[in-house]
Amino acid sequence: MTDRPDLSNLPSYRQPRRSVFSARKVALMASVVAGLGAAVYGFSPSTSPADLFSSPAHAQVNNEVRKVERPIGFADIVERVKPSVISVKVNIKEKTASNDDGDDSSSPFQPGSPMERFFRRFGGPDGFPGLKGGRGRVVQGQGSGFFISADGYAVTNNHVVDGADKVEVTTDDGKTYTAKVIGTDQRTDLALIKVEGSSNFPFAKLADGKPRIGDWVLAVGNPFGLGGTVTAGIVSASGRDIGNGPYDDFIQIDAPVNKGNSGGPAFNTDGEVMGVNTAIYSPSGGSVGIAFSIPANTVKSVVAQLKDKGSVSRGWIGVQIQPVTSDIADSLGMKKAEGALVAEPQANGPAAKAGIESGDVITAVNGETVKDARELARTIGGMAPGASVKLNVLHKGQDKVVNLTLGQLPNTVEAKADTDNDSGKGASKGTDVPKLGMTVAPANSVAGAGKEGVVVTEVDPKSAAAERGFKEGDVILEVGGKSVATAGEVRDAINAARTDNKNSVLMRVKSGGQSRFVAIPLAKG
Repeated sequence: MTDRPDLSNLPSYRQPRRSVFSARKVALMASVVAGLGAAVYGFSPSTSPADLFSSPAHAQVNNEVRKVERPIGFADIVERVKPSVISVKVNIKEKTASNDDGDDSSSPFQPGSPMERFFRRFGGPDGFPGLKGGRGRVVQGQGSGFFISADGYAVTNNHVVDGADKVEVTTDDGKTYTAKVIGTDQRTDLALIKVEGSSNFPFAKLADGKPRIGDWVLAVGNPFGLGGTVTAGIVSASGRDIGNGPYDDFIQIDAPVNKGNSGGPAFNTDGEVMGVNTAIYSPSGGSVGIAFSIPANTVKSVVAQLKDKGSVSRGWIGVQIQPVTSDIADSLGMKKAEGALVAEPQANGPAAKAGIESGDVITAVNGETVKDARELARTIGGMAPGASVKLNVLHKGQDKVVNLTLGQLPNTVEAKADTDNDSGKGASKGTDVPKLGMTVAPANSVAGAGKEGVVVTEVDPKSAAAERGFKEGDVILEVGGKSVATAGEVRDAINAARTDNKNSVLMRVKSGGQSRFVAIPLAKG
């Protein structure tokens, strides 16, 4: 080993400072290690300082994730309610299910109408792809339902069992039973069936309260014949009108439902049925996340009557009504566009006998405010025939109270008094009404137009009248609350409305045998 030379005696020699820097570095590193070690102990007491360097970084993250509570899910609710849900299978003779145009969609709306193009029933006799029969064959359909009592009463949709010759149900445990249709209600699309074979069926409870928008909802049913299937979503909206009838008050949900779910229940998180799934919005025929359910309170009312007498009786006041638009409200001097406007009381109906007239606005029933025409229909329809009611009515600008006894809503629609077919034929050219953009002629001068009012013989396609739906052959009965029989009387009524500083004039118009009120804006000058 060679000794190192002593350089300390050289003039230029300086004592090395390595030992000083080394001490500081050691101290600094010690403090850093100590700090990091404390941090590791702070996050995970069982981890030693050495683990900071020897364990992967994600180990610390996983330790934290384990402490987060996992979502509860719906398994416990489903386990409790799913046994009450049934699959419904129907056999229908070819004469009922035949569809000559080859379209296998079962739509409740008029062919070619906007609603028919966008809305589709699901689960009806021909609503299950691949099961439609040809001529001379029996057609099978699929749907859903649920027990409401242990002795076998179950709810489904009217359109699922309508016209069925045989109804079978399959329970959640795979057993098949024969069912009998107790009663149906076309207006709400509900049906009550009775399943024979047991007195101890698991059943569901109909909810008492109304769901809130944003509440969880579970749809259970038989989509595409696959058997008990559960989907989840939320209540998207309430009070939906889908053009199905005057009693529309649907709950909108986004839980996926498809053909075959029809008649199945929509459960809330308490395991109660908030609604019966009955329709979907579907341009394609499949689920797009918008479905509609009949509210539980409606189901309760209808099912009680179906069980008692096999049909539903509804209160009836005998009026043709329409919504109060902002233009109509302005024409009538109303501050708000609320209530139901009486277009025409039916002859010898309860309303006509009580003195209610065309142009009256029904604003309340038994002290409860009427929001719109649909609410009036639902309120009156939910009452029993023979009940006494008090109506608040706006009559020619004055509030009055009318008492009447409800009749029973007829099961059949009364025939129209006349039609608009050829009603404009044989009419004279008519007299121009420049402020409205149309010409009119006395009704008694036009064959088939009747004796009252003036007939529209021509409409300017760019006029306000055309925008409000006026067409050739319409009969104007009243303008500004006054009966009219000539073009001159129409002009006088318009001038009177303008003198009263009205922004629009209200007309009662008869079209296709039906009366309605139309508010037309008044041109200035």
